Amino acid sequence: MDHLSDLDRHFVLHPATNLAAHQRQGPLIIERGEGIYVWDTQGKRYIEGLAGLWCVALGYGEDALVDAAAEQMRKLAYGQLFASRSHEPAILLSEKLAHWLPPTRSGDGPWRFLFGNSGSDANDTQIKLVRYYNNVAGRSQKKKIISRWNGYHGVTVGSASLTGLPVFHTHFDLPIEGILHTDCPHHFRHAEAGESEEAFATRLAANLEGMIQEEGPDTVAAFIAEPIMGAGGLIVPPATYFEKIQAVLERHDVILIDDEVITGFGRLGTPFGCQAMGMRPDTMTLAKALSSAYLPISAVAVPDWMHEAMKEPSDKLGAFAHGFTYSGHPVAAAVALRNLQLFEERDLIAHAARVGQHFQARLAALGELPFVGSTRGRGLLGGLELVRDVSAKRRFAAEDKVAIRVAALALERGLLVRALAGDTIAICPPLVITEAQVDELFDCLQSALRAFADETAR
Repeated sequence: MDHLSDLDRHFVLHPATNLAAHQRQGPLIIERGEGIYVWDTQGKRYIEGLAGLWCVALGYGEDALVDAAAEQMRKLAYGQLFASRSHEPAILLSEKLAHWLPPTRSGDGPWRFLFGNSGSDANDTQIKLVRYYNNVAGRSQKKKIISRWNGYHGVTVGSASLTGLPVFHTHFDLPIEGILHTDCPHHFRHAEAGESEEAFATRLAANLEGMIQEEGPDTVAAFIAEPIMGAGGLIVPPATYFEKIQAVLERHDVILIDDEVITGFGRLGTPFGCQAMGMRPDTMTLAKALSSAYLPISAVAVPDWMHEAMKEPSDKLGAFAHGFTYSGHPVAAAVALRNLQLFEERDLIAHAARVGQHFQARLAALGELPFVGSTRGRGLLGGLELVRDVSAKRRFAAEDKVAIRVAALALERGLLVRALAGDTIAICPPLVITEAQVDELFDCLQSALRAFADETAR
């Protein structure tokens, strides 16, 4: 197995990795998985506490998805959607998704779906659609998109610009022109002294309105947001936040793009995060749990009014000139369709909502431990923020790498979690997790946190 590690360090360039540290330490090589568990090449078992990368909703080793892929590969391994060609899996998946999604905000017609391969390319598509739509609508100046600091929307040139984490901008000459960032809705970290969540949400909405007015409402086209921020620190906005934000957007005719890449398909105990958090989106970005990550696929949900605006210009030009070789890939679409059928057959969203209550109770209990300043989440998504001084909310020094240390202690105990910016630990298990397995997960994490507290107290 050392041979594999050596090969990895010689030939694999790892994304989102400290490359120097990787060369020193080598990789953790995962060999197989079943349910909520994975095993490394040494035979050690781990609870996969982040569902891979927030994505393996049905868990590992789901034969029904394997069978769907194999059957489709034998029938039609590849088919395109360019130039009016189509195939059954993309058509049936689109129909299925149209029934899953909440009604369009305008209520004037069905959703349509433009497929891609990842959340990153889907959010890149969102940028292009905003530009296309406003151009054909005769509003060529209305192009700016407002995102939020700590938001995560992908890593392409466009989607990394939407991402509000400086590490994804530094050395890449990002963000590109026309992408702006406004306040992060993190009450624990950014509220003023004595400021209630209601007052905090009101202030952030006023700041957003001020930004739009300063930039010029005729230049601001869209606002993009995750219902709950994932990679930027597992940040849950105050209860009235989206209600107040949406009122600002509607006053200035600004499209709301709902990034459901992490929160979609039952993660918060509702079909989509927007339904749990009070959002009424104009467009939606879908990926990850769409196929439980068994094959790469993403989708942008486009409302009828946007589609109608695109038709005549495409007739004049000869094409709507966007899409990918693998848009609606038949095997990926077949797997995604079967994935959603299994969600329905097993009533998995109700299961996630029910088990999520126990998950949130165990998460909240960690707030009694030393150095845990905040716990937060919804459904089967949670995070905890570690601080040096709980009462003062004082952070550890950056060089202490506290979240990384706690994640390493959890790894020793057979639990995979993710260390995020701001000394936050993220937890996002497969939706098939049981209450007993939730206890197993939190027992491991609690043990890691106690070990960290003991080390720090020395």
